[in-house]
Amino acid sequence: MASKSPTKSKQDGTGARRAAAAVLLAVLTKGETLETALNRELSAKDLANHPSDRAFARAIATTALRRLGQIDAVLDAMLDKSLPEKAAFAMALLRVGAAELLFLGSAAHAAVNCAVELTNSNKGTRPYRGLMNAILRRITREGPDLIKAQDQAGEAGMANTPYWAWSSWEMAYGAETAGAIADAHLAEPPLDLTVKSDPEGWAKTLSGTRLPTGSIRLSHPGRIEELPGYTDGEWWVQDAAAALPHKLLGDVAGEDVLDLCAAPGGKTLALAAAGAKVTAVDRAGGRLERLKENLTRTKLTAEIVKGDLTEWAPNRKWNKILLDAPCSATGTARRHPDVLRSKKGADIASLAPIQATLLAKSAEWLEPGGTLIYCTCSLEPLEGPAQAALFLKNNPAFKRVPITPDEIGGLSECITPEGDLRTLPCHMGDQGGMDGFYAVRLTFVG
Repeated sequence: MASKSPTKSKQDGTGARRAAAAVLLAVLTKGETLETALNRELSAKDLANHPSDRAFARAIATTALRRLGQIDAVLDAMLDKSLPEKAAFAMALLRVGAAELLFLGSAAHAAVNCAVELTNSNKGTRPYRGLMNAILRRITREGPDLIKAQDQAGEAGMANTPYWAWSSWEMAYGAETAGAIADAHLAEPPLDLTVKSDPEGWAKTLSGTRLPTGSIRLSHPGRIEELPGYTDGEWWVQDAAAALPHKLLGDVAGEDVLDLCAAPGGKTLALAAAGAKVTAVDRAGGRLERLKENLTRTKLTAEIVKGDLTEWAPNRKWNKILLDAPCSATGTARRHPDVLRSKKGADIASLAPIQATLLAKSAEWLEPGGTLIYCTCSLEPLEGPAQAALFLKNNPAFKRVPITPDEIGGLSECITPEGDLRTLPCHMGDQGGMDGFYAVRLTFVG
C-alpha cells in the first residue's frame, strides 16, 4: 500500500494574517515593540520557510499601525458598540482585515474569508465570526469612500497621530509642518546605507541614489543580507539623518573619540571608518553584542565598554565626545510606527531628567577646547533644544558652535536659527524623507 504524502502547511495567507493580528495585539495591549513581536511571530512553524508570507505579515502589521487612526475611525463608524476587552484578538483581526482592504489592495474575498476562518478557529473569538464577516464586507463596499473623504479633507496624518504627539509638534513647528511630519509617517521609508568608502561606486553597484549627505538610498532593496557588499562589510544600514551627528565632530582621523550610548553602533562604525580610535560605551548587553557583530562584519575596530554612564568613572578625558542620549525615539516613527502608540507625553517628561544627567556627566569627560555633540532621535523639543538651553545656562564654560550647511550636504533647512541640527521626516520629502533628529555642538572654552 502506498504511503500517504506528508501534509503540507496551508499557504493561503492565513498564517500571515494570524501573525499580523498577534503582533498588533502584543504591541497595542502588551506594550511590546513591533520588532520584538514580529521576530517572535514570524518564527512560527507555518511561516518559518515562507519568505513571502513573512513579508506579508510584516506589511499588514506595519500598515495597520501606521494607519491605525483611520482604520479605527472606519471601524467605529460601522460597529454599534466597542468590542469587550476579552475580544481583543477579534479586534486585532478586524484591524488586519481593514488594513488589507483599505490600504494594501488585497483581494476582498481572501481578506474576508481568512479573517472569518481565523475568528472561527479560536474559541475566544468564535462568537464574533458573523460580526467579522459583516463588518469586513461592509468595509469592502463603503470603506474606500470613507478613506477618500479623510484624505480630501487633509485629515489622514492627524487622524493617525496620537493627540499628545500632534499637539507637541504643532506647538514646536506650526500646524502646517506638523501635518507634513504626520503625512511623512504614512509612507514606507526607503533603505539608507552608510558605506565605508566610494559612495558613488556603491550607489551604482546597488542601483541606489547617493544623497547630498553621502548616504546611499535604495527604494526596493529586497533582502538586506543578499545585497552586494553586505557579507564583505562594505556598508551598514543607517538612516540618512542618523548618519549626520558624527560628521559634526569634524575630521576624526587618528583622534580618540568617546561614543556614549553607542549601541547598536551605526555611529561607532562611521567614526571607526573615518579613522577614529573609538571607545564605545553602552549599558545594554544585547545591543552591544549587535555592535560587536557589526564591527566584525565590517572589519572595523573599537574599544567596547559595558557601563551605566551615571556610574561610569573613566580615568581620562577626551577631545571629542558623541552622546546619543536615550529618548522617546519619536523621530523614528517612519520606520517604527509602534513608537507613537507605545509612548505618551508623560514618558517624554520622565526621560528629560535622564538626558540632562547624561549630558552633564559627558561634559565632565571633555578636555578644554574639546567638542561635545549631544543628539537624540526625537521630535520633541523637551528632549532636544530644551536640554541644550538648560545645559548652557548651567554651564557658562561651554559655548554652542553653530552647524553650517556644508557640513550636512547643504541641507540648510535642517539648521535651526540657533545653529543646531534639526531634521524632520518631511525634509527631503521628494526623495523619501528622513528620520527626525536633533543635535547641538558644544565646546568647552574653559
